[in-house]
Amino acid sequence: MSTENVHLPADSETRRRRFAAEPSDETADPPLDLQIPRVNARALWCDVVCGAHLHHEGLDGYSSLPCTSPQLGPYPSTFPFGQRSHSLQALNDAWTESRCKTTLSAENEVEAQKLANNYKFGFRKWKSHVTERPLEERSEVVKELYSELRVIKPPTGSLISFGNVLYVLLFGWWLALVYVLVSLLMFCTLIGIPYGKLCWQLSGYFLWPFGKSITEGPACARRPERHVQHTLTEEVQENEQDSSFLLPTPVEDSAEEQASNKSSHWKRVSTYVWLLLGYPMLVVFHSVCCLLSWLLVVTIPVAKMNARMVGSILLLPPEDVHISPTKEPQPGEDTALLCCNHAFNVYYYKYTVDGINVFAVNLLPLVIFALVIGYIDKDNRFASSEVKFATAIGSIIPLSYYIGMGIASISAQSNFAVGAVVNATFGSITEMTFYITALLRGHRQGNQCLQEIVKSALTGTLLGCILFIPGVSMIIGGLRHQEQRFNSRSAGVSSSLLFISIGGVFAPTLFSKAYGSLICEGCTSMGTNGTTNTSGPYNCHNCHYDLSENNYTMFHSHVEPLVYCISGLLPIAYIIGLIFTLKTHSHIYDIHVGDTNASGQLGAVVHWSRWRAMFILIIATVLMSACADLTTEHIQPILSRPGISQYFIGVTVLAMVPEIPEIVNGIQFALQNNIGLSLEVGSCIAVQVCMIQIPLLVLFNAIYDVGFVLIFSDLHLWASIFSVILVNYIFMDGKSDYFQGTALVVVYLILLALYYFAPSPAGC
Repeated sequence: MSTENVHLPADSETRRRRFAAEPSDETADPPLDLQIPRVNARALWCDVVCGAHLHHEGLDGYSSLPCTSPQLGPYPSTFPFGQRSHSLQALNDAWTESRCKTTLSAENEVEAQKLANNYKFGFRKWKSHVTERPLEERSEVVKELYSELRVIKPPTGSLISFGNVLYVLLFGWWLALVYVLVSLLMFCTLIGIPYGKLCWQLSGYFLWPFGKSITEGPACARRPERHVQHTLTEEVQENEQDSSFLLPTPVEDSAEEQASNKSSHWKRVSTYVWLLLGYPMLVVFHSVCCLLSWLLVVTIPVAKMNARMVGSILLLPPEDVHISPTKEPQPGEDTALLCCNHAFNVYYYKYTVDGINVFAVNLLPLVIFALVIGYIDKDNRFASSEVKFATAIGSIIPLSYYIGMGIASISAQSNFAVGAVVNATFGSITEMTFYITALLRGHRQGNQCLQEIVKSALTGTLLGCILFIPGVSMIIGGLRHQEQRFNSRSAGVSSSLLFISIGGVFAPTLFSKAYGSLICEGCTSMGTNGTTNTSGPYNCHNCHYDLSENNYTMFHSHVEPLVYCISGLLPIAYIIGLIFTLKTHSHIYDIHVGDTNASGQLGAVVHWSRWRAMFILIIATVLMSACADLTTEHIQPILSRPGISQYFIGVTVLAMVPEIPEIVNGIQFALQNNIGLSLEVGSCIAVQVCMIQIPLLVLFNAIYDVGFVLIFSDLHLWASIFSVILVNYIFMDGKSDYFQGTALVVVYLILLALYYFAPSPAGC
């Protein structure tokens, strides 16, 4: 009997076919009018429940329990239609209220706690691991990234690749030339001829090191004797059936010979001639090559090769270093001093050093550089204010990453209370350091423009977290997974808190428009013939509501108490949100921590212990304050440039640069088909800005008056309200694709265009 085709998600369709294939006690198909509602009910069940689930394909560290539903019907034909409809509705209600928890699996309990924290409201969403991961359980691509280049592997493909040719053009030719010059120098000393021969061989190696391996040991102890040993062992096994380890091996003899060579190596005069003349020059050039290749990231194998050459190979006796083409290794000869077949690997963007991404590690020297030129070169002799501003704002990126890693490490190793406090305090430290330093500098200089810049940065952070981060995540995730689902109930909690926070933050602005005094400047009244007419209409150029402290009645009696009241209510709403989502209604997030591979926290090797993470947090906070001070000190030349609105600088550079690590986290979650966490990344930051950062700024202004008034311009007001309404509309159905993400990003770009062409705020 044919039925209508009902569109189901992929997972729902799979379960439908499985249930359809199961044997049934009923022999007759149900009527058509009952069969279609049965399929729709199952689709509804899977849409509601499975929308909260993580798709485990390609998702490292996450897995989900199968989301199953009991088979509906088929009902016997004698079953009354009214009772069947009533039972169907009751089953749907029961299934909707039931919970099919998402299971988080991790290598240990610390990592599982970090994963669970990602789903908690008020906790920073963090993608990177806080514990060391067993390398043997990871993919071959990742194993290759962390290889020490000591395993002899015959080349699997062609050695003439783009990366290898690029190595020759960037590094190979001048390294080979340096070795030729050092070789000639050692030949001139006569006593250093063995080192001259070694450098001559290494010059050819560094010109094209691919398909070659460097091994250690006397030449007489290499493959020929190994072949003889293999033959003797075969004879013993065939004739006497004795154990081969009873026979003396040339490997044991060569080990003793190598030990004696190394001891006598440091007693030779040629060794010290080499250390004085040849080795220092090579150290300098290898260090330069190592630094450049490390900064390029994709050429990190070249950096490893240079580091191993300086730290080990060049300090060995020259007669023990052998260069040979890479062949299929014999048993026991699968390791070497150095073996590199490829100089280029695009997957090194995943490489981490002590849990920190390599890009954040490479940006750390920028922090030192920014502090040195900022505080030593006071007169701008060596660097302009624009350069100092750019380096200072760029230094915030790695410091934000280290602060995020420290917060995630402490939260994963602590209880709920400690994690919530750390996230609420240090989670906003990046932005708060800039806001407070800007307000202090503006108060000391009497520059009201910096206060407007702070308000623009606050609004820019809201717009970026509400529109840009979810939009980019939806686009990238949608291009890879076509359609993604998320828990609309948990997203609804964040949306409700966004409405509360936006309404509270902009309530004083709405109040000012209702009851403030409109002040107009630059007004002229012209008659019909160009003469002055005092009774005619006025032409005004600058009108605004006067809410300054000079207007004592309005500000001190009405606006200021309203600001203090709202600043007290917003943190209370934040605490209520924490209790609601983490305690009384934690089932909304449908999270269950499954069994871990490790027996407990003692089995986890954490990158940062709690005390180390706290120490790094404090150091990073101090450095962040210094960089924020340099940013506000050298921002004035940027603000004075004609053609660029100060609004635009605040909502873009100052607002979004500190959020770059969060943007990266959101994109990574979306790529792993976990769009729910991508959306929570932006919502969490936006809620913290309104419910924690702004009340803290009001409290700081109450303690030390810097003239900060919680009154925003019309552009900030309507842009924020429109963004929140748009996001809530898109989040309603619990589905996302690249089209919805494109809509959010386009709206964000339109708002940036408004800020770019908007006139500069008053006082700038």
